[in-house]
Amino acid sequence: MGESFTPDLKKLLKAAGCRFVRPGKGDHDIWFSPNTGIYFPVDFKIKSRHTANAVLKQAGLKKHF
Repeated sequence: MGESFTPDLKKLLKAAGCRFVRPGKGDHDIWFSPNTGIYFPVDFKIKSRHTANAVLKQAGLKKHF
Protein backbone atom coordinates (compact mmCIF):
# COMPACT_ATOMS: atom_id res chain seq x y z
CA MET A 1 0.00 0.00 0.00
CA GLY A 2 2.95 2.34 -0.37
CA GLU A 3 1.95 3.54 -3.82
CA SER A 4 -0.19 6.59 -4.46
CA PHE A 5 -3.24 6.52 -6.74
CA THR A 6 -2.92 10.28 -7.42
CA PRO A 7 -0.82 10.23 -10.65
CA ASP A 8 -3.20 7.79 -12.39
CA LEU A 9 -6.20 9.65 -11.00
CA LYS A 10 -4.98 12.97 -12.39
CA LYS A 11 -4.46 11.39 -15.83
CA LEU A 12 -8.05 10.12 -15.80
CA LEU A 13 -9.38 13.51 -14.70
CA LYS A 14 -7.49 15.36 -17.45
CA ALA A 15 -8.66 12.86 -20.08
CA ALA A 16 -12.26 13.50 -18.99
CA GLY A 17 -11.88 17.26 -19.40
CA CYS A 18 -11.45 18.14 -15.73
CA ARG A 19 -8.97 20.91 -15.01
CA PHE A 20 -6.67 22.02 -12.23
CA VAL A 21 -7.91 25.31 -10.77
CA ARG A 22 -5.58 26.22 -7.90
CA PRO A 23 -3.60 24.87 -4.98
CA GLY A 24 -5.78 24.26 -1.96
CA LYS A 25 -5.04 24.34 1.74
CA GLY A 26 -2.56 21.82 3.04
CA ASP A 27 -1.82 18.96 0.69
CA HIS A 28 -4.78 19.32 -1.69
CA ASP A 29 -5.35 20.82 -5.12
CA ILE A 30 -8.71 22.15 -6.30
CA TRP A 31 -10.04 20.80 -9.59
CA PHE A 32 -13.15 21.59 -11.66
CA SER A 33 -15.34 19.06 -13.47
CA PRO A 34 -17.31 20.22 -16.52
CA ASN A 35 -19.43 17.03 -16.19
CA THR A 36 -20.84 17.96 -12.79
CA GLY A 37 -20.06 21.68 -12.70
CA ILE A 38 -18.48 21.43 -9.25
CA TYR A 39 -15.07 22.09 -7.72
CA PHE A 40 -13.51 19.26 -5.73
CA PRO A 41 -10.27 18.59 -3.82
CA VAL A 42 -7.61 16.11 -4.91
CA ASP A 43 -5.07 15.02 -2.29
CA PHE A 44 -1.36 14.83 -3.23
CA LYS A 45 -1.03 11.22 -2.00
CA ILE A 46 -4.20 9.17 -2.18
CA LYS A 47 -3.38 5.75 -0.67
CA SER A 48 -6.90 4.27 -0.70
CA ARG A 49 -8.68 3.07 -3.83
CA HIS A 50 -11.96 3.98 -2.15
CA THR A 51 -10.85 7.60 -1.83
CA ALA A 52 -9.65 7.64 -5.44
CA ASN A 53 -13.02 6.30 -6.62
CA ALA A 54 -14.81 8.89 -4.47
CA VAL A 55 -12.90 11.65 -6.27
CA LEU A 56 -13.93 10.15 -9.61
CA LYS A 57 -17.54 10.13 -8.42
CA GLN A 58 -17.32 13.83 -7.55
CA ALA A 59 -16.01 14.44 -11.07
CA GLY A 60 -18.96 12.55 -12.55
CA LEU A 61 -16.88 9.58 -13.71
CA LYS A 62 -17.22 5.83 -13.18
CA LYS A 63 -15.11 3.84 -10.71
CA HIS A 64 -11.70 2.85 -12.02
CA PHE A 65 -9.67 1.56 -9.06
